[in-house]
Amino acid sequence: MKNVYEYLSEKTYPGRGIVIARTPCGRKMRIAYFIMGRSENSRNRIFTETDDGIRTEAYDPSKVEDPSLIIYSPAKTINNTTIITNGDQTDTIYEYMQAGNSFEEALRTRTFEPDGPNYTPRISTIVKDFGYTMSILKTDSGNPDITLRQFFDINDEKPGYGHLIHTYQEDGNPLPSFEGEPVPFVLPKEPLEMYAAHLWDSLNEENRISLYVKQIEPLTNEVKTIIINKHQ
Repeated sequence: MKNVYEYLSEKTYPGRGIVIARTPCGRKMRIAYFIMGRSENSRNRIFTETDDGIRTEAYDPSKVEDPSLIIYSPAKTINNTTIITNGDQTDTIYEYMQAGNSFEEALRTRTFEPDGPNYTPRISTIVKDFGYTMSILKTDSGNPDITLRQFFDINDEKPGYGHLIHTYQEDGNPLPSFEGEPVPFVLPKEPLEMYAAHLWDSLNEENRISLYVKQIEPLTNEVKTIIINKHQ
């Protein structure tokens, strides 16, 4: 089992990441999503809260070069299910689930991002009650003609444990895609505000851009959220 803070602090550029865990008390789920950036276009972003989640926005609209891969809704909620992704596949998943279809069916219509030579993976998660499914869509060893679609179903997560998935295995040029299964970790016993602060501090200071943390208590539907933006 990893220490999530140590794991992230050892990586200068994990890209975008999803962190899911059940609190040690067993009553709550914590969901986190972070974004990082190397280019001026990628770094020119903030998270803003919406009625059902969050949206990325340009911090300085005058500096936007290409909004297609940086402006999207990373988080939405439907029927007590939280959707978290690193791109506009959030909308695809939402629309498919709204029509009675599944998370997996939605993602089988999508592929990795068209940003060669990186071909950034699309990472996605749905969380309901104390279980969650994580997914990554990526190239086969950098081959843009083949999409690998991987799904990881975690049922009734144990208290105090969670998983992390992110887009890039490490820094590089081109950036290598995440490899293997979601990384398991032990969740420290600490208040939500401290957890969010520690997650933020573990991200590379130069490259971190925004962090969103959502805590859900499924039995009472109590929700708390925290947003940290580098530019605010």
